[in-house]
Amino acid sequence: MATGVCIVGVGESEHGEVRDKTALQLHQHAARVALADAGVRKDDVDGLFTCGSDPLHPLLVAEYLGLHPAYVDGTQVGGASWQFFVEHAVGALAAGLCTVALLVFGSTARSDVRHRSRVAEGLHPARGPAQFEAPYGLTLAGRYALAARRHMHEYGTTPRQLAAVAVAANRWAQRNPAAFTYGRPLSVEDALQSPAVADPLRQADCCLRTDGGAAVVLTTAERARDLRPVPVRVLGTGEAVSHLHGSHWGETPTAAAAASGRRALERAGVAPADVQVLQLYDGFTILVLLTLEALGFCAPGDSGPLAETGALEPGGALPTNTDGGALACNHPGTRGLLLLVEAVRQLRGECGPRQVEDARVALCSGTGGWLSSCGTVVLGSGG
Repeated sequence: MATGVCIVGVGESEHGEVRDKTALQLHQHAARVALADAGVRKDDVDGLFTCGSDPLHPLLVAEYLGLHPAYVDGTQVGGASWQFFVEHAVGALAAGLCTVALLVFGSTARSDVRHRSRVAEGLHPARGPAQFEAPYGLTLAGRYALAARRHMHEYGTTPRQLAAVAVAANRWAQRNPAAFTYGRPLSVEDALQSPAVADPLRQADCCLRTDGGAAVVLTTAERARDLRPVPVRVLGTGEAVSHLHGSHWGETPTAAAAASGRRALERAGVAPADVQVLQLYDGFTILVLLTLEALGFCAPGDSGPLAETGALEPGGALPTNTDGGALACNHPGTRGLLLLVEAVRQLRGECGPRQVEDARVALCSGTGGWLSSCGTVVLGSGG
């Protein structure tokens, strides 16, 4: 069943390496495009949903954009934040706490590294439980490498199957001129020969680092009928968290994805077989395989062989990350909002060479931390 809330506008800023813009300018660019797409004015926005590294980030963004919202949400759970925000916006709109909700994000993650203004992972002071893990130097890639090695041990997953995920993303990116790797095709052999990062993960198994921004506008289905674009319905949402530190990871690393996916699909009244388009957070190739299993698109251990069949690629049975994803399109520090942007464009039929035929239901799954949080959103075409 639909929630009574629709996405009516989406937008992106410049992506890649943006040398002459600040992160706030990328917020503004993306918001302006999304509001124009929705056909609403800035002054119509009375709900703001945003997060960043600054603890007062929503205040900073509201001030910069000239917004005075009646409802503000700054939930920060990593890459899953944007799917969490959709669930929160649905509740706020349904309760009448706001009438037009803006989700907006911008980052100069790539440029910050060039300017040496971004703090490298592991340099933050270790406090609380982190002090017992930090001395071992486990990086973000290292944590996902542990998950990959565990999956290999349990199910026989191979590096070639991980490479198939990277190749699928790249093949979508070759149909998207806006993708960072457009014009640079990748083969399985290329992926397997890319530099090692954290065994068994190689460079091709890891996401890009780019600049960029995105924005999404939501409102009630009733108001959406008066707006210009064809609205995309929010059918169901779910959110879950499981752990932060490795000592609390548990036996099932995909617990948050499974819980949020189950809630979203049940609330939407659909099954995995009803979904035509998948937008899955792909910070690492193993994350795609784990998420496919957690959401019920295949049985545990079957995701690697499934990827090898080409199911995730253009023309495959499970079109996944159709803009190229974080592995091949863009990843401005976090990518959950861009999953929603691409899903909406697919359901509107606006994707040109990468358009999935007869796309009516799309699922977006955002992951934060190291499988620590997960938000799932199911969208449907037509108001």
